[in-house]
Amino acid sequence: MSLQIEKLEHSMAKLTFETDAEELEKALQNAYNKQKKNISIPGFRKGKVPRQMIERMYGAGVFYEDAANELMPVIYERELDAAQDLEVASRPEITDVNIEKGKPFSFVAMVALKPEIELGKYKGVKVEKTDVSVSDEEINERLDREVEKNARIIDVKDRAVQDGDMITLNFEGFVDDVPFEGGKGEHYPLTIGSGQFIPGFEDQLIGVNIDEETTVNVTFPEEYQEKSLAGKDAKFVCTVTEIREKEKPELNDEFAQDAGGFDTLDEYKEDIKKKITEEKEAEAKRDKEDRVIKAIVEDSKMDIPDAIIDTEAEKLIDNYAMNLSYQGLSIDQYYQMTGLTREKLMEQMRPQAEDSVKSRYVLEAVVDAENIEVSEEDYDKELDKMAESYQMEKEKVSEFFSEKDIKNIKRDIAIRKAVDLVRDNAVEA
Repeated sequence: MSLQIEKLEHSMAKLTFETDAEELEKALQNAYNKQKKNISIPGFRKGKVPRQMIERMYGAGVFYEDAANELMPVIYERELDAAQDLEVASRPEITDVNIEKGKPFSFVAMVALKPEIELGKYKGVKVEKTDVSVSDEEINERLDREVEKNARIIDVKDRAVQDGDMITLNFEGFVDDVPFEGGKGEHYPLTIGSGQFIPGFEDQLIGVNIDEETTVNVTFPEEYQEKSLAGKDAKFVCTVTEIREKEKPELNDEFAQDAGGFDTLDEYKEDIKKKITEEKEAEAKRDKEDRVIKAIVEDSKMDIPDAIIDTEAEKLIDNYAMNLSYQGLSIDQYYQMTGLTREKLMEQMRPQAEDSVKSRYVLEAVVDAENIEVSEEDYDKELDKMAESYQMEKEKVSEFFSEKDIKNIKRDIAIRKAVDLVRDNAVEA
């Protein structure tokens, strides 16, 4: 078994892997064992056909592809783990696969290596100070939202429709006095002023009483999605069947007691101010980190191969696809809905991927420059957070991690320490 490394320009490398014929033979036998249950040849029971017979009938290479697919990731990971000083930073592009029974198995992987980073100024970086003061207007806006949350929905029987009402509507639309497809609805919920219908529709319902038939005249927008209706005049015969409104509580000490558990409204306002301040301070902290790291990246020098950016962009897409799946949507459905392809989405993700890669590289350079270390106490605290997040015992969580996983976790902790260092040493002006 061997690994030959040929370093190329632009932080690229050609890695040639080779293993002996004995390991290849084991992989071929494994491939046969997995496939034999599906192979039928006259004179033999299904699943009992000798390997030699299958190879004579279908050719010596019948199991080559499965064997190669089994071997390559194993050899790749094993040899890279052994090559301690080789920092591969992209997914491999496999070429030149040489496979023949009884001979050594080899293949080539083209990869990008972590580039050299010329770290710029990272202490005393000047950034603009973020204002975290809280205005009365912001406090009142938060209070208004709390009032909205505590509002009751009540039925209205004794008046006509007003702006902001939640109504139930029966309607039928006509163009040139002819009903059109999709223009009819019954028991349709509509909030007046929401802009849910085409311009002018909702305004004409203001003043209409329950069970009163009225005609609404509108013109479909020129860019309307249904081309057969775009730009055309239409009328809708409408009947409001229900009117409901929000009954908001009065903003006073009693509201403060019910909604917030405070004795007075002033105490409630002070608590809201405190929470908004904490939110702004947390956001300002994140914003400061982003601006400091961006400044360090701009002052540093690095030559990032496209393969590294592409690998990061693919990770972003994979994460996005996972988040979509939590919402019951597959990435293929997303492509169909948006008209995008993986290639187009990759192109959209590349700027974010490049920023992410460069930010991580300069922070790793800060870790090395400052000799930032991660103690066992640091790692133990990280395990505590993971255990709480996964709702598992800490010992159970740690059982899932390989030595490589632990190394990566500790590297992430070190990078967070580097973020703290550059942020705390920045100068706000």
